[in-house]
Formats: sequence, C-alpha cells, structure tokens
Amino acid sequence: MDDSEDDREFSRSIVFGFFEQAAETFERMDSALASKDLEELYRLGHFLKGSSATIGLTKVKDSCEKIQRYGKKENDDGTPEPDEALCLSRIKTTLSAAKAEYAEGEKALTKFFDP
Repeated sequence: MDDSEDDREFSRSIVFGFFEQAAETFERMDSALASKDLEELYRLGHFLKGSSATIGLTKVKDSCEKIQRYGKKENDDGTPEPDEALCLSRIKTTLSAAKAEYAEGEKALTKFFDP
C-alpha cells in the first residue's frame, strides 16, 4: 500500500481518522432517521459517501449514495419518489447494510495497519 514507514503511518492516521468520523456520522444518521429528517440524511449520506470513496470502501460508498438519493426523495435511478415513508424505510434498510459493510472494511483495514 505504501513505500515507507512514514507513508504507512500517514495512511494509518487517515484511515483511523475516518473510522472516528464514520462512527460519529452513523450515530447522527440514526438520530436523523429517528426524527425522520430526510434532509439531514441526504446531507450525511453525501458526506460519508465521499469519505468512504477516499478510503476505498466502495460498498459503503454505494450504500451512502442510495441514502443520499432517498434523502432527496428519489428512487435509485434518480426519479422522484414523493412517498417519504417509503424513502425512510429504504434508508433504514440501506443504513443497516452500510453499517455491516463498514464493519467488514474496518476489520480488514485494522488488520492491515495493526497486524
């Protein structure tokens, strides 16, 4: 992954910083879901999508993209979805999947950086 001990430590700090950021974001998503705040879920999905992509957690990125769409009251294909209850239900299911995907990625990256 990296060429030197300094590069590895730099990469490690970025990855472990992401872990903290993701845990906080998932907590905020849970709160937004409980309060049925689609706009906040859209914003948090967008935020976590970008940082997940940067770290290389593609499955998490894809799930966050779906959360972002549902938060904007859209279907997977970007067409409008006026049923807020359906969007919230989809977010609940997708958020659960994103957390599981994140746990897999966190385990693999932790094993890589802290063997």
